[in-house]
Amino acid sequence: MRVSFINLNRIQSKFMIFYTKEELTMRNQTTKLSMKKTISLLVVAVLMITCVTGCGSKNEKSNDGGATEVAGTADSNFNKEGLPIVNEPVTLTVLTTRWGNMGDSFTQNQFLKDLESKTNVKIEWQVQSLSDWEEQRGILLAGGELPDIILGNKTFEDTNVLNNIEMFLPLDDIVDEYMPNYKKALTDMPDLKKTVTYLDGKMYSMGKNLPCRPVVCNQPIINKVWLDRLGLDEPTDIDQLHSVLKAFKEKDANGNGDPDDEIPITGSKGLSMDLLNPFGITDVNGAMMLVDEDDTLTFYPTCEQYKKGIKWLHELYNEGIIDAEAFTQDDTMSLGKNQDPNVSRVGFSYNWIPDAVYGQWKDEYIALAPIAGSDGKRYAGGDKNGISAIERNEALISKDCKHPEIAARWLDEFYTGEASIQNFWGAIGTVISKNDDDTYTLNNPPEGTSADGWYWDQSLRDFGPKYVSEEFQEKIKLSPESGDGLKLELSKLGEDYITKSYPKVLLSSEEIEELASLETDINKFIEVTRADWVINGNVDEGWDEYVNKLNEMGLERLIQIRTDAMERYTKDE
Repeated sequence: MRVSFINLNRIQSKFMIFYTKEELTMRNQTTKLSMKKTISLLVVAVLMITCVTGCGSKNEKSNDGGATEVAGTADSNFNKEGLPIVNEPVTLTVLTTRWGNMGDSFTQNQFLKDLESKTNVKIEWQVQSLSDWEEQRGILLAGGELPDIILGNKTFEDTNVLNNIEMFLPLDDIVDEYMPNYKKALTDMPDLKKTVTYLDGKMYSMGKNLPCRPVVCNQPIINKVWLDRLGLDEPTDIDQLHSVLKAFKEKDANGNGDPDDEIPITGSKGLSMDLLNPFGITDVNGAMMLVDEDDTLTFYPTCEQYKKGIKWLHELYNEGIIDAEAFTQDDTMSLGKNQDPNVSRVGFSYNWIPDAVYGQWKDEYIALAPIAGSDGKRYAGGDKNGISAIERNEALISKDCKHPEIAARWLDEFYTGEASIQNFWGAIGTVISKNDDDTYTLNNPPEGTSADGWYWDQSLRDFGPKYVSEEFQEKIKLSPESGDGLKLELSKLGEDYITKSYPKVLLSSEEIEELASLETDINKFIEVTRADWVINGNVDEGWDEYVNKLNEMGLERLIQIRTDAMERYTKDE
């Protein structure tokens, strides 16, 4: 309600009226009584307005610990419990991101259609490609107005949330009041609660716990048909692998009559650092930190193992084993070689499973146990909780959301076991079959489609809210021959060799800003130097200058930030 005040003095000055002394005295007395009555009426009106507006909202803690209004909680259209969430349809805007050109086909899956029907909450999807998302995200944040809900840990990452914290609703009270499924998940899984709790002790985003995740990241994958054609055994150590790759290069391994079209190893804008696993270099989370059993940290691009590994890669490059275009071609060019329509051309890589990489040639490839290094030891990058199983920033509610209680209840629908598996693989009846004994079986993908590709087409897949308990996971039946079932089978090859990984720590906004500044120059220098050394050699000659340059660029401070964050993380365990 808007109340306007009129300047009575300005109005009175326009009219000059004259009274006798007696008339003036009587008028003044009357005016005083009228003014008292008017003031009394105004006080009553103000009190009534205050009462009405005060009763129309519900208070909830804001970002700074004060109170912020949560609109709509007194709306008779909203149901705090049961379904539908609202009696009459309400539309929410939801933003999420996808890899490459995956598109928005998942929005049409039956699970989401059924969710809309039973909740009465309609979703206006805004789906963006991660290919150009960094620029688009900056524009969106600068505009100051966000969609109601943001899904996926790549849409807004830690730095985006912390540097714009005022744009998101704190969730602690919202979870307590409107999200019983998610609240139970946080209680049942302390690691999830720890992951989503920021340094100020509050939650600003919701997390996920994915089902049936392998504990080992990428596996060594080799072309078994090539091995058999050349009469070679599966390599088990780095020397045997070198010999096999050299044979792939020099002989007609693919059997098409051309001994020069085989590519033992290729890459895209560089080489996979998994190639350095035999040297003890494992980096699951991209922090470039090795973690000893006593939690001592080592920045691996300056350690001796890394130096030896780069010298080995130069040997491979010098012998033509590594694709000469590995440092310059993009993903499309690399994939074109892996999936050449005429003949299999690539011999070895590190990947999840063969089908998503090698397409029609997938059956020619097998996974190997981790390749042993020159010291005889095997190393595998991994995570005891499952690769990328637990994450934060999977769902945020923006301050611009006019119905946060509806958004919260809608998101809570994703935190049941049955909803989560459909949000991870696809709808029951399409991707999943529900059996009479209340178990769930993943169906085979359509002919010519990879299992991973099908899952991404039919669901939010890795992104968005979900929680599957260990008890519920026992109800899920996966084929060991494809997709996530195959990943679990292959993971067994390396699960005994998992190294301790740098955890997904939380940084302060100041640390994030400083770390980003340091890493911009340091990471670029490391990448450029690595490419130069792999191509041209001279690692020993340039090593000391390389390390000194990194120190000048602030490496010591970078390591300190990583160390401080690690200490905070382990202190809470």
